[in-house]
Amino acid sequence: MILAAAATVTPESTQQAVGYPSLFLLVVLGALVPVVPTGALVSSAAVVAFHQTDTSPFALLIVFGVASLAAFAGDMGLYWLGQRGMRSRNGSRWLEAIRDRAPEERLAQAQDKLQDHGVLVLVLSRLVPAGRLPVMLACLLAKLPLRRFARGNLPACLAWAVTYQLIGILGGSLFPEPWQGVALAVGLTVVISLAPTAWRRLRRTRSTAT
Repeated sequence: MILAAAATVTPESTQQAVGYPSLFLLVVLGALVPVVPTGALVSSAAVVAFHQTDTSPFALLIVFGVASLAAFAGDMGLYWLGQRGMRSRNGSRWLEAIRDRAPEERLAQAQDKLQDHGVLVLVLSRLVPAGRLPVMLACLLAKLPLRRFARGNLPACLAWAVTYQLIGILGGSLFPEPWQGVALAVGLTVVISLAPTAWRRLRRTRSTAT
């Protein structure tokens, strides 16, 4: 009986049992501590799910649900910690971490966009590399309630999960082996994340030269 039950446990089911909780925890961690490449994680998970030929539509749906839920939970946790830091007389290390990753120029832009478009700016901030924290700090400085932040953050996390999952599906569809698709997906996410920084440096170089 036990042997028969063990025989029904496939490598794919074991991989899913380990992979989905790991994806959730890593994306939450990446939202709280913005050094984990969460976009690359979601794209890589989508590649693996795409190559699970027997259950790929269902597996891709689970990846989407896990990624978007984890991003939302991490963002809400960080915003709540930021609110506590704003109310504290001495601030907090979480609030300082957000400030350190929100340059004054980008913070000013985020404040202008928040004033013009409200919480809808959160959707764009999640899709623009390094755009999430300046907008989050702008929301904190504007004393946006947690509930209102959540209303804008939910569609932002859904759009973010769809975008990086599509990158993974693209990588998975171009190559027969999952590792090849993962390599392409990670490469694309790295290029996307570094492109704004490279563009700003190029503009500064040009302005200095002139």
